[in-house]
Amino acid sequence: MSPVPADTLPHEMLSYLDSLPEPHIVCDSAYRIRAANAAYQRIYGHSAAIIGQRCHEASHRSDVPCDQAGETCPLAQALQSGQRERVLHLHHTPQGEEYVQIELAPIRNARGELRYFIEKMEPLRMHAPEGGPRLTGTSPAFRRMLEMVSRVAPSEASVLLHGESGTGKELVAHALHESSNRRSHAFVVVECASLAETLFESELFGHEKGAFTGASQSKPGLVEAASGGTLFLDEVGDIPLSMQVKLLRLLETGTYRRVGSTELRHVDVRLISASHRSLPEMVAAGKFRQDLYYRLSTFPIRLPPLRERVQDIPALAAHLLQRLAPGRDMRLSAAALHCLQTWPFPGNVRELRNVLERACLLADGEVLDAALMAQALQPEATAWQAAAALPGAYSLPASAASPGHGTTALADAGSAFRAAPVATLQQLERQALLQALQRHAGNRAELARALGISERTLYRRLRQLQQETGHSA
Repeated sequence: MSPVPADTLPHEMLSYLDSLPEPHIVCDSAYRIRAANAAYQRIYGHSAAIIGQRCHEASHRSDVPCDQAGETCPLAQALQSGQRERVLHLHHTPQGEEYVQIELAPIRNARGELRYFIEKMEPLRMHAPEGGPRLTGTSPAFRRMLEMVSRVAPSEASVLLHGESGTGKELVAHALHESSNRRSHAFVVVECASLAETLFESELFGHEKGAFTGASQSKPGLVEAASGGTLFLDEVGDIPLSMQVKLLRLLETGTYRRVGSTELRHVDVRLISASHRSLPEMVAAGKFRQDLYYRLSTFPIRLPPLRERVQDIPALAAHLLQRLAPGRDMRLSAAALHCLQTWPFPGNVRELRNVLERACLLADGEVLDAALMAQALQPEATAWQAAAALPGAYSLPASAASPGHGTTALADAGSAFRAAPVATLQQLERQALLQALQRHAGNRAELARALGISERTLYRRLRQLQQETGHSA
């Protein structure tokens, strides 16, 4: 333990905290850090340096407490409530920024006064296994979603993830599993949309030898494979009605039977499900069992679409570029980033990934500029134009059509793309270049360097845009 003078903190408290595996610090009511345990030193490596600092200075590089900087301060809440408080914070650590679950417990002295506050920190595991993609973002909508994840992850409650396609539902399911007490056991994905109705029961529950033609041997199902861990039902709205009652029995009793067997088997799994469809609407239409819906949606979490978290696009793009082009120092120019932040991304993060991968393949250098980004976005605009020509045309996803979900902005953008998607891309590039030119006070040599292109290329693109739009650049 790394404390201030020993007489200020009880020795028993310091010894106890040093025995805990999670990082802990002790603060006083003035936000001063008085001690940090051995686990904090092991994980963050600078416990001695933070003693005497205020907690918001050490964790957030902020001169004021969290509640004065737009965040929730557990210490301020505990001073008011006198009770244990829990929040999710973005902490600055020697390894960079990371989301940390904070659980703060107030300690009273013999007179019942709030004397110290013990703060336990546990990182929210946001990586998919084996170095896969990770949840990335700091926008208010993203942080509200993560707060819900951090709340429910340690529990055994069933979780329903709902949101548009491409918002990262499987990544969130991984985060829930990795932040739970089941993380040492299996995380098993059931892709409900890809399973034929005739195979669904066999794949989920397994079958015995001879149960049907071709069943030459017994086979355990995905439920059995997930025993002790987490079963993730992706696109749960596609489960056949005939199978929904058997899934309900599994949730209510923890029992199931293999196909062709009379033996009742028991299994211990936690269920996470996801759907881009509106399950309540399916219930109303008689396409989904109401009782199953209520069993699945003990704790629903909405995943925000990318258009509600535009400020996350720079960090998302940087993370995706590292994965898409390992060994290449790919980066976006300011104008290219503006193009991305102006695009509505109805396909969400999956569409962003596709656009960036396309841009990397088209790029000869390491800087993705506005013209290249417009070229990479062109197939997206063409796709929406083609969709508009089909019967029924393109419309917003049902989940985006509810009030307060940014519908107007996306509808306006979608209408523009259907009417003239190519012109829209040209306007985006021209607007981005003109804004960048204004930032560089008309100095085109500086602008070319900032964009990572030659002055000759810059002049050619500005001249081309001038010819296409009929306006001077």
